[in-house]
Amino acid sequence: MQVLLTTLNVLVAAAATLLWPPVERSEAVLVRAVIDADTIDVAQAGRVRLLGIDAATPLANLARERLTGLVLQRWVRLERDDARTGGRARRSAYVVTGDGVCVNAVLVREGLARVTAQPSLVRFAEFKDAEAEARRLEKGIWSATASPDSPGYTRRPASRPKTPTPKSPKTPPKQEKRRSS
Repeated sequence: MQVLLTTLNVLVAAAATLLWPPVERSEAVLVRAVIDADTIDVAQAGRVRLLGIDAATPLANLARERLTGLVLQRWVRLERDDARTGGRARRSAYVVTGDGVCVNAVLVREGLARVTAQPSLVRFAEFKDAEAEARRLEKGIWSATASPDSPGYTRRPASRPKTPTPKSPKTPPKQEKRRSS
């Protein structure tokens, strides 16, 4: 019986590894610069985009300031999920602070970014929960004061009444000039 249970545990662990390969974690790296609201520059890897999220255009400056406050000149770990991102040329990773906080999720939870992750990403459920919380609490891009007309806004604007377009007045047809002979 013990052998059967051990064999079953090994099979389950092997299947889990194949279905959900572990996330590749880096050693601690120093964040040298914040490039924009969802891209950082780290010492050993260069530019890294925050995986699974997209910073909200209407609040890009605020998102960049928040990201700067969280990571600039601090040691972080990068968690790569390459098996699920199709091995894009641009480096993407989850950015995790020294105390284990996922910066990507913080930006989503505060309404400064939206989820763009595919369901196959390891942190997809965490990000969707964070986005749902931001929506429920009307934070950032989900607030009533955010402009729905701003580019990159993630809510669909309310349907606007269609106004008839004015027709241009018809111009008289051009008359051909007659040559006098």
